[in-house]
Amino acid sequence: MSASKVRSSNRNIQVNQSYFKFRIATVVFFLCIGFITAVIIAWNDKSSITSSIFFYLNIIQKNPPLWLETPSFIPGYYLLLPTLFFFLVTQIVMKITPSYRLWPRIIVISILLALSIRYILWRCLSTLNLNDPLNGLFSLGLFFGEILFAVSNIIQFYLILKIDPKNQEADERQGAVIEGIYQPNVDIFIPTYNEPINILQRTIIGCQALDYSQKKIYLLDDGQRNEMATLARKLGCEYITRPENINAKAGNLNHALPQTSGELIVVFDADFVPTKNFLQRTVGLFQDHRVALVQTPQSFYNTDSVARNLGLENQITSEEEVFYRHLQLVKDGIGSLVCSGTSFLVRRSALEKIGGFVTDSLTEDYFTGICLSAQGYRLVYLDEKLSAGLAAETIAAHIAQRLRWARGTLQAFFISSNPLTIPGLTLLQRVGHLEGLLSWFSSIASLIFLLTPLASSFLKVVPLLMTGQEWLYFFVPYYFLQLSTFPWLNRHSRSSLISGVYSITYCFPFAFTVITTMIRPFSKGFRVTPKGINNNNFVFNWHLALPLIVTFILMLASLIQNLHWAIMSDRELLSVFSDVRMIPGLRMAWVWSSYNIFLIAIALLILLDVPRTEANPWFNLKRIVKLKFQDTIYWGISNKISEDGIEIKSNKPLPTSIAKNNLPINLELIEENLSLTGIITSVCKQDNSTLIKISFIHLSLQQKRQLVEFLFCRPGQWQSLQAPGELKSLWLIIKAVLRPQFLRLGKR
Repeated sequence: MSASKVRSSNRNIQVNQSYFKFRIATVVFFLCIGFITAVIIAWNDKSSITSSIFFYLNIIQKNPPLWLETPSFIPGYYLLLPTLFFFLVTQIVMKITPSYRLWPRIIVISILLALSIRYILWRCLSTLNLNDPLNGLFSLGLFFGEILFAVSNIIQFYLILKIDPKNQEADERQGAVIEGIYQPNVDIFIPTYNEPINILQRTIIGCQALDYSQKKIYLLDDGQRNEMATLARKLGCEYITRPENINAKAGNLNHALPQTSGELIVVFDADFVPTKNFLQRTVGLFQDHRVALVQTPQSFYNTDSVARNLGLENQITSEEEVFYRHLQLVKDGIGSLVCSGTSFLVRRSALEKIGGFVTDSLTEDYFTGICLSAQGYRLVYLDEKLSAGLAAETIAAHIAQRLRWARGTLQAFFISSNPLTIPGLTLLQRVGHLEGLLSWFSSIASLIFLLTPLASSFLKVVPLLMTGQEWLYFFVPYYFLQLSTFPWLNRHSRSSLISGVYSITYCFPFAFTVITTMIRPFSKGFRVTPKGINNNNFVFNWHLALPLIVTFILMLASLIQNLHWAIMSDRELLSVFSDVRMIPGLRMAWVWSSYNIFLIAIALLILLDVPRTEANPWFNLKRIVKLKFQDTIYWGISNKISEDGIEIKSNKPLPTSIAKNNLPINLELIEENLSLTGIITSVCKQDNSTLIKISFIHLSLQQKRQLVEFLFCRPGQWQSLQAPGELKSLWLIIKAVLRPQFLRLGKR
């Protein structure tokens, strides 16, 4: 049977199965909601069995086991001694073991796991407010939100112990590739739909510059654009198009499969440019015939929209860093690696065995990887930044892209490639994929955490019962140790505070997407993330900001009420609330409200897109530059370079008439042996030197190739940024709030 017939057959089977699973998953979702509603209604009937059950559960909460009570012989703040002890132990371990070896991970994770189990037991048996249905609803909602995060963390704790980097394996196997002993034919697929020509040109040139002889490059145009065919002819690569856009990117890739023949297939999104050693580092891993797919990280050559809107470029890491630097390594260790759609290689024979790229989900890459794993193949993650692309350039595009990922991943519950049920996966692989599925539901938990203080203020709900001593003894150790070890565990890819900012920014659209996907999983089709966007003005995303603005106003009102309770005496509070264990929860509500207000303010700043006028990214590169105008030679050092121009600092002044008359000037990047022609656009004094800005003109195709290879294709050029610690993150965020981008850029 041909590959196309196999794919057609598989699609028919998947459609039938997905319809059946769609019904089951949606019914289960509604049954859960119906069950919760029925319990609440029955609880209000004081004569019902449900009410009796919660009555006895409430008695247990008021009389917890002795081992869940604070030691009466330890006074006041001495209850913080366990926190201090565990903090010192973990800090010493993390400081003396920067190599991230196994034994320090075991120590730190054992401490966190013990504190997590202790905290969950305390929350379950001692802190729930089940006095009445209203308090019980919010108390249980908050508890299950915490449980969702705790379960996800505990799964990650275990998986972190399984991390097995593949860098050494790549070192051992690349020799055969470089020496020509193992060089299978490689087809490079560049799928495109509506991306600008300059972006595609950059990617094709980068692929042609790869240090690997047995390669063939295909531009897969799903937009049927004449200019794409012209570009392919101009650059000398193959061009494939199709009459219909069925199944979006997956369909585009599948359409090219029978028209190509390479043993290995590489996929780069239209904006991703590989470094020259991409194939040298990855192809060798396929010498193991069990390997079907090799995934590399995504990195980006432009600034993340969140960092840009906050004015924290090169100070905080992009959101993808925590996924590619931490989560992918974790998943790779147990064989549940996520194929992420670009910068990966796949073995053709393995791909044809599963009928091609999966087409019944928005995230065809993820489920293609699952199907390969289910056939017993290895999926390998090489944690080396061997390519870079364009991050979403507006916050609206950034969030829309992630909503597509969320919807596509959650479609797992409705298709035959469901990693929880598909035959062939091991239990550990299913656990790894379960953690990924649960992570999308965490948006609902984030929404609960955000809105709970409002219930405390306006409904007089206290979701957490505890004394001040219990707070010090159970709550503080758990959260403080989680906070202090978070950056180390995720390899300094993200701080906990920045994670909280992202959670608040996304919680409303993500929660809505999760709920609608469980009801109508296939109601929205594939939408390409727009690239190459420029705007000259500030743009505020009102449709994303509106629920946050409403919450912000309500939170300010709640803060006033919470502050009122905070300054009331215990006796006054007991006249309103009968349980003395409600008082610490009430007084903590104002801190909670203040924290949420702070995070919402940051989220609103993130939703204000700052002007982006440069078509191409600039790189801070120091190179010796030789300038020649007529018979005069000037020397300088470059500050930054792009495909459009260069900024140079020179100790020798240039005549201002050169810039005024738009006269061409020749320049040479000495180390790169690259000669270019440009027009000086500005000359200005800076300290004791001259700052010269030049726009390139009349670039030949060969010069463009040299420039792209220099800017994007140098091996080892894409380095990971270390995320700031929690205190520094707090300081950076405070500065961003006190002096936002619209004030700084507005003065220019």
